[in-house]
Amino acid sequence: MLAKFDLNKSLQELENCDWGEPTYDSHLVVTCHKLRRVPLKLFNIENLRIMIGQNIGLKFLVPLALKHVHAHPLAQGDFYPGDLLVSLLRVETNFWTQNPDYCKEIHQIVQTVLLMGQKKKKRFSDSIELVREAYQLFSQNFP
Repeated sequence: MLAKFDLNKSLQELENCDWGEPTYDSHLVVTCHKLRRVPLKLFNIENLRIMIGQNIGLKFLVPLALKHVHAHPLAQGDFYPGDLLVSLLRVETNFWTQNPDYCKEIHQIVQTVLLMGQKKKKRFSDSIELVREAYQLFSQNFP
């Protein structure tokens, strides 16, 4: 389920909030400020992983990320297969409470990944284990 918003717009435009220039000189802070100005249609998996990992723009980015992991459950940013899904599973609890349809969708996607693990996909065994661990924590709040 994809929410309706203009993918030609940036988070800054969609949220009508300009953060200005970063006041802290770290790679992560600078990257997040930069990504707030990028049209969402240009976001790649790593961009989604970074921003979702920081709980930024969730209203707009989680639906995009869910679309990716629905098509490719182990979609990969810069770290490992499934890193986007793990970032989603670590999103702040109140987001999932306010968006139960997305919560149901992520449960379904994780079940697909866990089934892959049962089918002995050795190539992805480490990634599937990371998803399993993140899902155990997620499931404590959303069984």
